[in-house]
Order: sequence, then C-alpha cells, then structure tokens
Amino acid sequence: MYEQEQGPLAGFTVGVTAARRADELGTLLRRRGAVVVHGPALRIVPLADDTELLAATKELIDHAPDVVVATTAIGFRGWVEAADGWGYGEELLDRLRGVELLARGPKVKGAVRAAGLTESWSPSSESMAEVLDRLLAEGVAGRRIALQLHGEPLPGFVEALTAGGAEVVGVPVYRWMPPEDIGPLDRLLDGVLAGGLDAVTFTSAPAAASLLSRAAEKGALAELLEALRHDVLALCVGPVTALPLQAHGIDTLQPQRFRLGPLVQLLCQELPARARSLPVAGHRIEIRGHAVLVDDLLRPVPPAGMALLATLARRPGWVVSRADLLRALPGAGRDEHAVETAMARLRTALGTPKLIQTVVKRGYRLALDPVADTKYGDG
Repeated sequence: MYEQEQGPLAGFTVGVTAARRADELGTLLRRRGAVVVHGPALRIVPLADDTELLAATKELIDHAPDVVVATTAIGFRGWVEAADGWGYGEELLDRLRGVELLARGPKVKGAVRAAGLTESWSPSSESMAEVLDRLLAEGVAGRRIALQLHGEPLPGFVEALTAGGAEVVGVPVYRWMPPEDIGPLDRLLDGVLAGGLDAVTFTSAPAAASLLSRAAEKGALAELLEALRHDVLALCVGPVTALPLQAHGIDTLQPQRFRLGPLVQLLCQELPARARSLPVAGHRIEIRGHAVLVDDLLRPVPPAGMALLATLARRPGWVVSRADLLRALPGAGRDEHAVETAMARLRTALGTPKLIQTVVKRGYRLALDPVADTKYGDG
C-alpha cells in the first residue's frame, strides 16, 4: 500500500542523534513524511544523583557569588528542582535573589521567572559570546561568577573570565555521557555509511562529537566524514552544535533561529530541493532517498531498485549496460540476472513500467521525454 498523505519529507530518511527532546523532534519529522532513525549519541546523568551539583549548590549558598550565569532552561529548572529535593530549594532561591543573574536567551529567562526570580539581563542573540562581552565590559576582577554548565563546550569562556581576574565556580547541572545501549547509535552510523540516510540532525555539540568518536572507534571515521561532506546533509540547531563537525571540514546547515521547529523547516526546504526531478515517458518523476514521486504519488522503492534508478538518472535517456548496473547493485556478485530481477521489482514499485526501457543486447535507459532530450542529451 502506498502512502496517501504526502509531506515535504516523504521518501527521505533522517537520523536523529538527540537524547533530550528526541521524541519531539522525531514527531515533527514524521508529521512531514520522513522516516526517522533514532540513535541517541548521549545520555544525561540524572540531576538528583549528581553529588558534584549538590556540593556546588551548598558552596554557593554558604558563599554568595557576585554573578550567576544561567545557560539553559532545562538546566536551570533542573538545578532548582534538585536543590528542592535535597531540602535546599528555598535557600538557593534566596541566594539567587541577591545576585546579578544573567539569562542566556528567552527560554532561560522564562525558566528564571518561573522560579519566581528576575534576571538582571539577557542577550537578544542568545549568544554566550555576548554574555562574556558584557561581563568583561563591566569588569570581572575580584568578582565571583557562578556558571551553570550544560554539557556543551564553551570555548574560551571560563579562560577569558579567569584571565580577567574572576573566580569562576562551575555548577554542573547535568552531564553528558555515552549511551548505555550503543546499538541504536551504531545502526544510525551504519545507515549513514551505507547511504541509507539522507540527513542527520544534531542538537548539541557533544552529540556531534560522540558520533565522530564512535565512528573512530569502529575504524570508520574517514568513511563517515566522506558521507557527511558529499552525500548526507548535516543539520545543526546552532553554531555551537556545529563546532565538532566544522573542525573536521564538514559544512553544516543551521536555521536562523536556534530551535527545533526552524531546524525541521530548513530540512523541508533543503532535501526536496536536492532531489532529482525528470520528465519521463509523459510523467514527472522525483527521485528521493527511499522512494520516488511519480506525478506526486509516493512510490516506495527497495534499496536495489533505488541503486539502479540512481545509476540510470545520472545520464537520463542514455543506455546503461547491465554490467554497469550490476556494479551499482549492493552485494550482487557477478550474475547479471540480478539486474533483471531488481529491474522487474523496480518497475513494479514505480507502477509505470514504461518509465524504463529495455534496449535489446545493450541495457536499459530512462525514457526521457523528447522535449527534454536537448537539455540532457549532452550528458
């Protein structure tokens, strides 16, 4: 049965590396037609089990800081909730009411206000660089600054404050660690390497670093980098998230607003724009990751069929030999009958057999419409 509801991502497969909010992101992608492969690259240590957070909370209650920097909404809420669970909730809030409280962006500001507090300042850019600039402009020499850590690298942030004469107290609200079950991440990685994924999404820098690290452990880092540079789109929720990938020379796409919704919207623009669209045998076909749109009807195609179709589409209208098609088939060996079998299944999947013509004793060709011959005939 063919899918009746078409979305902009129908026919595409998207990898999700997120641990936090993976369900939300997956739902947004599926609603737009994507097949989602979830391989969490990280897990988060539960707050209540983190003895370092408890020690830092007691330290700040006993010795007030001059400034507190709240970096993430979930982290700030979790800190307050964990302190409350330990019996220090009111003391922590009282302490935070008496200090300069900086909130990185509107979501963090909302979490601060939900706790009954009022931020002293929040940058419109949601940039930690802007927070740092403000602190350095105020002067940090001799000041005690508490920084809510959030698992992601903050390049140069602590170093700049320390160089300016500040005492920086880290508040480790939650910590990223490798996933307990590495299986789903390995399946996502294998999908990228095998060409089964059209895009991979990243919502944190540690997740990107973890995927790269896992590929290195499996001896597949070079293959992963090649895939992400040429065949598989890497989408990051923001510039900090993209840093580990960019360090390896991978170009990433990022939405203008660093949110899941805009990330999915960007994907809905980029993937269909990269799909090959051709006029064939009186029909319009669009070749997507694991399916083909034939006159706007989605036709799922098995991997062997997609390999054949992609090979034919590289030079539409030209004859491709069985030997060349055989080389394109995954694990087909030397038997050219495998091409005939896969071709028959491809034609059935497409629902319109005349899209692909058999050229006796030569091979197969896409039946490109005559009006398109001059456009594509030069190969």
